[in-house]
Amino acid sequence: MRRREFITLLCGAALAWPRKTWAQQSGSPLVGFVHARSRADTSRLIAAFKQGLAESGYVENKTVDIEFRFADGQYNRLSEMVAELVKRPVAVLVTGADPAAVAGKQATATIPIVFVVGGDPVKLALVQSLNRPGSNATGMTILATSLEPKRLGLLREMLTPNATVGVFLNPTLPLSQRQSQEVQDAAREINLSIRIFWVSTDPEIESAMDVIVRENIAALMVGADPFFDTRREKLAALGLRHRLPTMFQFREFAEAGGLMSYGINLSDVYRQVGAYTARIIKGERPADLPVLQPSKFEFVVNLKTAKALGIQIPGRLLSFVDEVIE
Repeated sequence: MRRREFITLLCGAALAWPRKTWAQQSGSPLVGFVHARSRADTSRLIAAFKQGLAESGYVENKTVDIEFRFADGQYNRLSEMVAELVKRPVAVLVTGADPAAVAGKQATATIPIVFVVGGDPVKLALVQSLNRPGSNATGMTILATSLEPKRLGLLREMLTPNATVGVFLNPTLPLSQRQSQEVQDAAREINLSIRIFWVSTDPEIESAMDVIVRENIAALMVGADPFFDTRREKLAALGLRHRLPTMFQFREFAEAGGLMSYGINLSDVYRQVGAYTARIIKGERPADLPVLQPSKFEFVVNLKTAKALGIQIPGRLLSFVDEVIE
């Protein structure tokens, strides 16, 4: 074989080399990252996750490789995505949102999992306890569904005594029934009339909004759910179009034009998840790493949206605001 032909053949083989084998040859650990949201909706979180890794010495394509998968709010795709990464196999599996975490836990009992969930990881059967996970999984609970009563109470401050609030919940979310019960309990405590709309597709969102407008429902609270995260611009736009005060779980919704949000700083969460992932790569066991919980919450109000809706934010409510978007 001529030297030129040999070099050409070698280069072609390198290009066709399976990525798993290449990662093994390079010596870099392979991390799998699976999220229930879309890549576009998760770009800020990915950057924060990589920052957390880098702060611990792991830089993508240099000292660590990362494979990404995104379900775009279609939870039935998660099991297959997780299975692909487990077969690689990855050194650590990072899962974003409850459905992804559940799919990861069902797929492997040996590969370390670092999760971000909105509900209780004990009730999701991910860990034995928050302080001592006792299994191959640990991570962070962001208390997203547990904060629904707080969001409802803040929204209540803007409404007249006899107002009714519409609530969007997604029936495909694993914790949706518990989420619904918490919302109903909270509404009873503050003597607020609510109407729950179960929506998991774009046409269902449109139909529910038609009912809200037709029945003069005063405001809308969108439940904590990754599917709704992928539709935040659509939901914010619908609120503006129908002059409907809206409450959401993350500041990204308020930045997109929603009226208010109350929840945690999600970017900071993913930075911490990156740091946890690095600790596991270095040899620590998920069973020994306690599940983290957020300690800081932020209430964000978009005054530009309030002006467009023709409403005045009560002074008492503004006194609780952490950030105003003008």
